Amino acid sequence: MSHFSNIKTQIRNLTSLKAALNDLGIDWQEGDRPVRGYQGQTRTAQIVVAQENNYDIGFSWNGNEYELIADLQYWQQPLTVEGFLRKVSQGYAYHTVINESSQQGFQVSEQQKNADGSIRLVVQRWSA
Repeated sequence: MSHFSNIKTQIRNLTSLKAALNDLGIDWQEGDRPVRGYQGQTRTAQIVVAQENNYDIGFSWNGNEYELIADLQYWQQPLTVEGFLRKVSQGYAYHTVINESSQQGFQVSEQQKNADGSIRLVVQRWSA
C-alpha cells in the first residue's frame, strides 16, 4: 500500500516554482527523478527536494498543475506541510506577477513586505 500523498496546488509555471524554492533556500533537483518513500517505493517528479531521512518531497506535473508528492509520515522540514506550501505558493505568486508584469512592459516601482508576511507590489508602465 502506498504511503504517498498527492496535494493539489495552483502552481503551473516551473520557472516561478524554481525561483520560489530558491528564495526559501531550498536545495532541489530538476528533471524526471524518483521521489523516495516508504519501503523503497518511488514516484516520479520534475522537482525533487531530498531530505536527510532519505524520504523526498517532489513536485510532479499532473497535466494541469504541479502536485506536491511526499510520504507525509516522514516530513522533515522546518515548516509544517501547510506552512511549506503557503511559503512556496506566496513565492510562486510573487515571481509569476513579476514575470507577467515585466512581459507586459511594467516595472516594479515599490515593494513592501508587511508585518503579516504579505507582500505589496506597485508596478507601473511608462507610455510614450
